[in-house]
Amino acid sequence: MTDIVYRNALVFDGTLNDPVVADIAVRDGKVRAIGPDLPPFSASTEIDCTGLWLMPGLLDIHTHLDLELELAPELPEVVRHGTTTVVISNCSIGVTYGHQRRDGEDPIVDCFARVENMPKPILRRVADACTWTDSRSYLEHLAALPLGPNVAPLVPHSMLRIEAMGLGASISRAPDRRELARMQDLLEAAMVQGYAGLSTDALPFHFLANTPNKHKRIPTQYASFRELARLTNVVRRAGRVWQATPPKDRLAFAVRSFLLTSGRLYGRPLRTTALAVIDLQTNRLAVALCLMLSAILNSRLLRGAFRFQALPAPFRIWSDGAINPIADEIPEFRALNEQEFDDRAGRARIMADPGWVADFRRMWLKGKRGVSLDRLRRLIGLEDVVLSRDLDDMRVAECPLPHWCGETLGSPYRRLQAWQTSGGRHGATDAAEAEFFAQFPNPVCDDAAFMLHLLRVWDTDLRWETTIANRRPGIFRKLLFHPQTLPGFNDSGAHVANIAFYDGNLRMLKIAQAEGLRRVALAIHRLTQLPAQFFGLDAGRLHVGGRADLCVVDPNALRRWDPEKTCHFIHREEFGCRQVVNRPDGVVRHVMIGGHVAWDNAAYTPGFGRRAFGRILKAGLREGAAAAT
Repeated sequence: MTDIVYRNALVFDGTLNDPVVADIAVRDGKVRAIGPDLPPFSASTEIDCTGLWLMPGLLDIHTHLDLELELAPELPEVVRHGTTTVVISNCSIGVTYGHQRRDGEDPIVDCFARVENMPKPILRRVADACTWTDSRSYLEHLAALPLGPNVAPLVPHSMLRIEAMGLGASISRAPDRRELARMQDLLEAAMVQGYAGLSTDALPFHFLANTPNKHKRIPTQYASFRELARLTNVVRRAGRVWQATPPKDRLAFAVRSFLLTSGRLYGRPLRTTALAVIDLQTNRLAVALCLMLSAILNSRLLRGAFRFQALPAPFRIWSDGAINPIADEIPEFRALNEQEFDDRAGRARIMADPGWVADFRRMWLKGKRGVSLDRLRRLIGLEDVVLSRDLDDMRVAECPLPHWCGETLGSPYRRLQAWQTSGGRHGATDAAEAEFFAQFPNPVCDDAAFMLHLLRVWDTDLRWETTIANRRPGIFRKLLFHPQTLPGFNDSGAHVANIAFYDGNLRMLKIAQAEGLRRVALAIHRLTQLPAQFFGLDAGRLHVGGRADLCVVDPNALRRWDPEKTCHFIHREEFGCRQVVNRPDGVVRHVMIGGHVAWDNAAYTPGFGRRAFGRILKAGLREGAAAAT
């Protein structure tokens, strides 16, 4: 390790203290001194940070990096964004108990392929390497990897159910008394070993990917309230965290489940963090309901410890034809997603079925015309689905007609109508578009027929993007700093071809920057010390004697950065597919993890990826304490 002194930085320590211009000395992986004009250490390297911000390494509390850890354990996309600690195994899925292949079942592939949009061949390769069989062995395996950031694992409930019941039983019946006791014992063992908590999931778009399970949701969604109560009681006693998602279509069950946080009802508060409070385009009331529920749960009456997670960005997703992270919510899209990604013929057969076509048209046009309750709900923004089904919300990223790229689908739809109305005399932009328009049914009576034809002809060759939430900057700024939230619903490592929120923490810093340094200090606190305390982790604060996890940010580059203009696609060999990334050039100047420099002036350091920089972070055995290996 090289001794380093950072000179003249504007230092944010992760607390709510105002920043100060100071030097920071690092030796043997620890922060040894913080103050003005520190004397040089012998054989030290000095880094001039004049005009730069120095802060604790940032935390990413909602990731699905479990698989990438097996493929590229340095997690390069994470580290280049200044993140030095990640929480893994969210939403009930992970590899804690190895591949769990029994009786022809392949749970890792079944659970991850559709839920996180990961290619099956890569998942099989990961599963082949998951030879451990218990939670302790998994920690030993992680500790042997050349980790980039620090890693804090949760126990994934779907995998816990599979371990106790087998995959088939976990999605077809309730556990018997012996199986429930087995789950409880496994979870208690993991809490003793230092796991950060338990993750469950109830979102209605999370389905299994292998035959014969494609119509089934992931195992956690078949758990009864009694099962949740018993398992979260283990988490409560250990002082750990329950990460959950609400069943958005079952409000009463969601409220009953989240009451498990209550110290008044259950003797001790259960730290609970839930996905997610976002300003949905299709339902503007959801934000207010989430914040009201959280305030009630945390009131003096109920004495809860509940925080919704918030996304620090407009929720922008890319879709390949009908395939995107929210498509499984809609049965007609779900039927297409049940086919393998490259099975164009299978999707074509479905789209040729008259019954499916009638269902698709009914779904696509719901609330768009006539006088009905659905029409009223759409007009006032109270729909019950996430996808807006509005062509003017769908912007083309790629398609066989290059001049469509950058347009919303509403523009060529209107040109097609004009072309058909004029008998082909005008409306098309060029001969290629006119030739394509000639292939459509005539007349195309509505946007459902237009969209259906595009899916039939182009399938996944049509790549489009839409923003499903957080379009109103004032609302999502409020959510990021709200006392009832934790920022960090970034989903890093998931949906690699569909979303790009590795930069979520930097987006929050940019938002805060516009409101002054005190707001920046608050943002850094909410991205470092606050989540570290909530998860019981030894991270998130710069102090003498503490581990040297830190990053240096250029505030001028941060101010110039336009996050909506820096997304692009790269081929990731590890994933065997394209990944959408958002890389703000020059914003993160320097990243140190455990006293090792990992990222320096737009480049990874030579040892990065070959030896461990990060460590396994273990939550404390008592609430408020923390231990680490």
